[in-house]
Amino acid sequence: MSRPVIFTISASWDQEASVWSGHCDDIPAAADAPTSDELLQKISEMALDLLPDNHPDIAPESLYLQITALREAEPATS
Repeated sequence: MSRPVIFTISASWDQEASVWSGHCDDIPAAADAPTSDELLQKISEMALDLLPDNHPDIAPESLYLQITALREAEPATS
């Protein structure tokens, strides 16, 4: 098995649009989705499609995506 290669997806919550916006400059890919899971799925698909053109030396089975998400803290409701 090839050594794991980890790319980081930077994501943030867009309150106005009610979507997660994320990008990964290493792939490169960007997408929006209503949930973080859907965002990860979209960028995963893009990454696998773009990998041969942008990183031909990386085997698809060794690609791992890490998501770093930023969202404003919400106060607890009582």
